[in-house]
Amino acid sequence: MRIDQWKILIPDMNNKAPIILAVDTSDLELAKSWISHTAEYVSVYKLGLEFFLNFGPNGIRAITENSDAKIFLDLKLHDIPNTVAHAARSAATLNPFFLTVHASGGSAMIKAAVEAAPQTHVTAVTILTSMSEEDVKAVGFKADSVNAATKLAELAVNAGARAIVCSPLETKTIRNAVGDETIIITPGVRPISMVGKDDQSRTMTPSAAIAAGANYVVIGRPITSAWEPDGVKIGKRAQEIASEILNS
Repeated sequence: MRIDQWKILIPDMNNKAPIILAVDTSDLELAKSWISHTAEYVSVYKLGLEFFLNFGPNGIRAITENSDAKIFLDLKLHDIPNTVAHAARSAATLNPFFLTVHASGGSAMIKAAVEAAPQTHVTAVTILTSMSEEDVKAVGFKADSVNAATKLAELAVNAGARAIVCSPLETKTIRNAVGDETIIITPGVRPISMVGKDDQSRTMTPSAAIAAGANYVVIGRPITSAWEPDGVKIGKRAQEIASEILNS
């Protein structure tokens, strides 16, 4: 998917890039500062388990009550359908734009989440990008990561999921399998300027991931590591990466 196609698909983002910023911190005020200094360039903010276990629903509200930030609530729900339905219904009261579940929880579980949170983009996580090909085999998948992730994506979409999370290396195959209507989100991307892969095993540049068919890329430390109290450097870093994507 070219970036001009993304702008047509998601027209309300102005000059923002299709970046989901991973707000991985146990400091609420720091999280607010990251968001306020990057909001001009970042489309969505990912709040995950670390944040949620520290601050709970009130922490989410503290982020959203004084801003128009769209939230990716990354809880990766994975339990029996009834339990996931109750959890998704509770999460939906926080008005997240995205709410994650594990695709490996199966069709009934995903469908339960979709029915419990109809206004939320229930988002199915296929295979974690931290897992190597050897890890994928070790946990029992018979197929390689691309084929296993594609099967999970198809299962999730057929159960009603509106978005998929997958490695950028699997994006093109999954896009061909699920069509153009499903939103694809890819973590495990690293800007051209960044050296090393951190804890991700299957990576790609943000621009390449978008070109392969992703709608959004998840970026964390390449932006948040630039933080200083005045917020200038983190804003500049977000602008640089946004420009890298938008001008590709």
